[in-house]
Amino acid sequence: MAKHEIISRDLRGEIAAGKYGTSGQLPSESQLCERYKVSRPTVTRALRDLQDEDLITRQAGSGSFVRSAKENRKVTAAVIGLLVPERGTTEIFDAICGELGALARIQGYGLLWGSSALPHVDRDASPGHAEEVCREFIRKQVTGVFFAPLEGGAEMEAVNWNILHLLQDAGISVVLLDRDVTPFPTRSGCDLVSMDNFAAGYMLAEHLIRLGCTKLRFVAHAGSAPTVHARLSGVREAIHHYGLKMDGELSFWGDPQKIDFVRSLQAGRACDGILCANDATAAQLFRSLSELKIKVPDKVRLAGFDDMRHATLLPVRLTTIHQPCRDLAEAAFHRMQERIRVPTAPIRTLTLVPRLVVRDSCGSYLR
Repeated sequence: MAKHEIISRDLRGEIAAGKYGTSGQLPSESQLCERYKVSRPTVTRALRDLQDEDLITRQAGSGSFVRSAKENRKVTAAVIGLLVPERGTTEIFDAICGELGALARIQGYGLLWGSSALPHVDRDASPGHAEEVCREFIRKQVTGVFFAPLEGGAEMEAVNWNILHLLQDAGISVVLLDRDVTPFPTRSGCDLVSMDNFAAGYMLAEHLIRLGCTKLRFVAHAGSAPTVHARLSGVREAIHHYGLKMDGELSFWGDPQKIDFVRSLQAGRACDGILCANDATAAQLFRSLSELKIKVPDKVRLAGFDDMRHATLLPVRLTTIHQPCRDLAEAAFHRMQERIRVPTAPIRTLTLVPRLVVRDSCGSYLR
């Protein structure tokens, strides 16, 4: 991320938190130069970005000031809907939606959290409710919708397509969060903002391979989202790149809480490294491995994706891939603004760079 983007991101967050009080005056350019150890043109660029977003006004000789909510409503009175069925059950969506809520508030947009204007009310994750909320958004004539498609295989794919078509037919701008409505690697005709899951899978597999793993397994629940298949594809590519020969299956789809399923991972040539589709799956698998007296990382190295709460609460802290939730929300919000301004703009896929977080479960200290 460029230095001016870091500055504007930090200031955006501070504005959302109400740091600048009733005066609304931001630090001076010279103060920001000193704070970030950058040149004045870099600070000027960051402030100009915030000004272009109608977050601040700049007054010659006086400084930069936060626009009031009243001023923002004059600029945009749009209402945006959040159609994220897994919010409340999947940590990354809680984090992303929280950031989107802050961005909507500071830029004067109305925001509907599903069927409610309150963030903690609507927690129904059922397909039927998702379609009902979609129709409610259409009745209320929202300007745009952030949509995180439901996961669950072919059955949910049909539900997701129906929701997307309803919104598009109503002329509502849609930005997909984290995943598409189609199986990986195909794409729908809709903007998508996500982490680069293929690169994340490659990165995590490469890390385990460099630690000496030669017999990898990938574990996921059946009916997982396209992001999981993208991660698996990245793992396959790393295995191919490093010339490992796979004896037996690489991917195992099932319930990691079932002991018989977990035993199947060790059938034939016992694996020495397991990559889980996400941290929640890794936490479930860790408990099952413990029941089988298979120690992590002594007997098998374990890793996950997302860097959520499960990653640090396990008895052996989990090596994982960090989900850049704040940056994902920011990129999605900017894309929504662009889509609302220019409905005919080309469809874009925005992928953010993943980051490896090395902890104890991969056994890097065993080398």
